[in-house]
Amino acid sequence: MADSLGSYSYFRLNFEQQRKRAKELLKAARAGEPAALARFTSPPRLAEAQYLIAQELRFDSWAALKRHIEAMTREHEAVRAQATAPLDGDMRTLHVRCGSDLQGPLHDAGFRGDFYEHNYPYLIGPVREGPKCLEERAHFLVDSYADSRDPPLQYESVLRDLERDEQRLHDSASYDRVVIWSEFDCYDQLVLARLLGHYSTHRRPPRLELINIGEFPGAVRFIGLGQLPPEALRMLWTTRQPATRAMLTLGLNVWCALVAPDPRALASIMRGGTSVLPLLGKALHRHLRELPSRMNGLSFTEQMALQLLAEEEMNLAHLYGRLTYQLDPLPGQGDFQVRNRVLNMEGASARLYERRPGIARNGEARPPWTDVLTITTPGRAVLNGDIDFLSLAPPKRWVGGVEIGPGMPDWRWDEDRKDAVCVDGSKSQRRQKRPRT
Repeated sequence: MADSLGSYSYFRLNFEQQRKRAKELLKAARAGEPAALARFTSPPRLAEAQYLIAQELRFDSWAALKRHIEAMTREHEAVRAQATAPLDGDMRTLHVRCGSDLQGPLHDAGFRGDFYEHNYPYLIGPVREGPKCLEERAHFLVDSYADSRDPPLQYESVLRDLERDEQRLHDSASYDRVVIWSEFDCYDQLVLARLLGHYSTHRRPPRLELINIGEFPGAVRFIGLGQLPPEALRMLWTTRQPATRAMLTLGLNVWCALVAPDPRALASIMRGGTSVLPLLGKALHRHLRELPSRMNGLSFTEQMALQLLAEEEMNLAHLYGRLTYQLDPLPGQGDFQVRNRVLNMEGASARLYERRPGIARNGEARPPWTDVLTITTPGRAVLNGDIDFLSLAPPKRWVGGVEIGPGMPDWRWDEDRKDAVCVDGSKSQRRQKRPRT
């Protein structure tokens, strides 16, 4: 694009800039610079330099990069001109998303349909059905996030919001078209399963469509639709697909398995493949890895956090960034989900890390995000499998419908078998070694 790249610069690629980068890479390789030369598989030529730049930005070819930039430029100009009728103006449309991040960009892109945010964090909170399930979810939200809102969350208002969301989901069938926008991560895919499960057993709109993506080209790792500029949303609009009967059935099966207190059915679905919704299987695998590991009792997020702290101490904000943009094979947790999963470890009988106040680069303190975490001796012992984390009585938590805590079945995740196993407490191999603090 010829104009400013703006706040979406990582995904608003400039063709002239990429062509310049290819020439600079070729020049460096021909000059014998080791790092540049190592990227080439043959004597350095411009065609391969262009291919390497395209590949770096997640394109199959230089031509594909050029076509993408041309298409984005056309849509960007359409956004600026606002010369076309609303893209969704052909019928009464409801856009459904697991957060509010697309509400403004969709409007900027030229959509005028209504927006519905269905954002309960099924990836971390209690997920059960039946009497009092909304009350249980409301208590979880208040307990977990009250201090992050101003004014703080109140139980009655949170419960009313959940009840209103459920009613709006039922009412969505009155629209001519409902479009669900989602990406590859656990947050989105579990919400997608919930929605498909609902429409499988309740009245649904005449047209139910999905925009469900796992990748988008750009200069940084793609982790969600909220990164994308309005013109990208216009392009994705043309990729939407109808929700088929097979998709609805799979969504219902996943939802029923997700709310169950026994995780083995969900693991079976994951292993069997989710071909009609290819992104769902990987998300289920990532979700199931939040069960306590059979090796040391840590969830996958806890394991990654301690791995990073074993390398160096860091503040919570830096830890979140490393997890999201580098270490997690399927990122997508929000900052508060990571905060809760990491800080929850502090409730164990031995500290796996110490936390002290810190400051940001601008000199400001923003606890807990600027607090510095330093791994302890017990933390290293748990990380290495010498002490089982659950033997330290950490606070109760949930993985879907599975409650993890005292008196509950000891469900563990066996990554080698890709399956959940229930460990008999009398036969478990938990290390009861007294940790040093």
